[in-house]
Amino acid sequence: MTDPRLTPLAAALPATVPFTGPEALERRRGVAFRARLGANESGFGPSPHAVEAMKRAARDAWMYGDPEVQELRDAIAERHGCDPAHIVVGEGIDGLLGLLVRLTVGAGTPVVSSMGGYPTFAFHVAGFGGRLLTVPYLGDSPDPEGLMGLAREAGARLVYIANPDNPMGGMHGADVIRRMVEGVPEGGLLVLDEAYAELAPEGSLPVIDPADPRVIRLRTFSKAQGLAGLRVGYAVGPRGLVAAFDRVRNHFGLGRVAQAGALAAIHDEGWAREVARRVAEGRAALGRIAAANGLAALPSCANFVAIDCGRDGVFARAVLDGLLSRGVFVRMPGVAPLDRCIRVTVGPEDSLAVFAEALPGALEEAGAAG
Repeated sequence: MTDPRLTPLAAALPATVPFTGPEALERRRGVAFRARLGANESGFGPSPHAVEAMKRAARDAWMYGDPEVQELRDAIAERHGCDPAHIVVGEGIDGLLGLLVRLTVGAGTPVVSSMGGYPTFAFHVAGFGGRLLTVPYLGDSPDPEGLMGLAREAGARLVYIANPDNPMGGMHGADVIRRMVEGVPEGGLLVLDEAYAELAPEGSLPVIDPADPRVIRLRTFSKAQGLAGLRVGYAVGPRGLVAAFDRVRNHFGLGRVAQAGALAAIHDEGWAREVARRVAEGRAALGRIAAANGLAALPSCANFVAIDCGRDGVFARAVLDGLLSRGVFVRMPGVAPLDRCIRVTVGPEDSLAVFAEALPGALEEAGAAG
């Protein structure tokens, strides 16, 4: 029964969330997963320096964190060669997307994204009454020309793209993204989700002026830095838009321990490079596992690999269910034809070994059922 006090918009929203967490799945199954390879976390963990910084900060956890997040903003700004006024820090990219949509989207505001792309953006657009317009993937990648063409046609306020992409893992080169920035319609904004930036090939990302009013870029400490459990992300964008986040953000949303861990992590560039190296090795290992089972791994610039199961979404879902029943947590894209794939996060060798052991049985079971 719907609570009668909800606004008409809230009452009309579907009672769903973008993701079902592995903990919820474990509760349903009554047993823990043997390999956690579905949430694109870093099984390699955070920098030892970040761990020590969090331990020290834990003693002061009785205090709120700095509501201006000044030290961390200064460090991020130094990394990007800009003034801290171009940086806003928040509770992960997901939290920042919610604030951005709240600031820019009202009832019926047109917004453009990819059909089957990262679902949290669409979740926020629906939550604030926006009108989501989607463009199908072009092959296994978002369609930049299609996105910008629809944005110009509709006069879209926001155009969202993840680069590297989630859920398929590929990426567009710097020239393509620069052309997207040039194609932003008057009064629009390109929302460039760069969650996997540190894992992309060196030199492959575009250089964008933080003051450019046509684009906002989002980064996270959840991937290469291994701090998904802290929920720390940031955006780089024009001063006026960044300043507007202060009107709606939770000023004490980022705790003292999270700020300390993220600050230590951003100073430990060597750890992020080491994680990127391990991820590249893991992507290659997943490619070999897929090939050994007659499957194809799609090229990836992220910390996961989309593996083409060779048939349709019904078959891929059966494979995924078979893996879950064997204690391996993975996910899959939700829209055809992307849903012919399962998506497997890169993890430590022991986790990938569990996946390699479970996959043949899951495939055999799915084939017998189909």
